Amino acid sequence: MTVEKTTNYGSISVSEEAVAALAGGIITECYGVVGMASKQVLRDGWAELLKKENYARGVVVRRKETGLEIDLYIIVSFGVRISEVVAEAQKKIKYILEKSLSVEINAVNVFVQGVRVVA
Repeated sequence: MTVEKTTNYGSISVSEEAVAALAGGIITECYGVVGMASKQVLRDGWAELLKKENYARGVVVRRKETGLEIDLYIIVSFGVRISEVVAEAQKKIKYILEKSLSVEINAVNVFVQGVRVVA
């Protein structure tokens, strides 16, 4: 499942994993986001903090007939208003992905897997 575009010079194909890595990189730059979490919470309820090369493990990209749906699993910083952090992250992800890929983004679902105290 890829994002396909055709231009005068040929066709462009962007893989689902590339879209996921781009979305992961964007959300980690948002204020209040400590990092990406794995889609599955570990057995004891702790969320695993992913490194930069594994951001795609914390993102699910689904292609619908009208566009893409993105699910992001994050860990937020302690002491921030979670609803504000998530709302701003959704806006930023939607804007940047639509401009970068020229594809409609139908939904950006953000799942907060944990809260961390940042020293």
